[in-house]
Amino acid sequence: MKIKQISLFLENKPGHLNAICRTLAKAGINIVTLSLADTQQFGIVRLIVEDWERGRDELEKAGHVVNVRDVVAATVNDVPGGMADLLDAVGAVGVNIEYMYAFSFRTNDKAILVFRFDDADKAIEALKRIGADILDASTLFSH
Repeated sequence: MKIKQISLFLENKPGHLNAICRTLAKAGINIVTLSLADTQQFGIVRLIVEDWERGRDELEKAGHVVNVRDVVAATVNDVPGGMADLLDAVGAVGVNIEYMYAFSFRTNDKAILVFRFDDADKAIEALKRIGADILDASTLFSH
């Protein structure tokens, strides 16, 4: 299952991240997880929200340029080598990880990671073969 992620550029100045969060809050849209990567002048904020279409629309109305990307949320065994096993599986089928970030909660004895793959469908099949759970949006939003 693929999940929609909202991405947007953000000027690296005080209050700019808050403006995005406030825009979504005023619209009643919950942020499930986010990642912020920055440079000296700009950053990229990546968000998974409960209603990505409304989130995109509200952010665009507020003047932001928004991109929507498919990402994959997968479980990884939270033990030494768990991440290496997952990386072995996607690497074996020639899939590149463009970026990834961790979710703020766990499910049972597993951590949850969000990935942007260059070939999500191929990665999903490889991950399923090693027993990784591929989570859908409703599962993520129920935590």
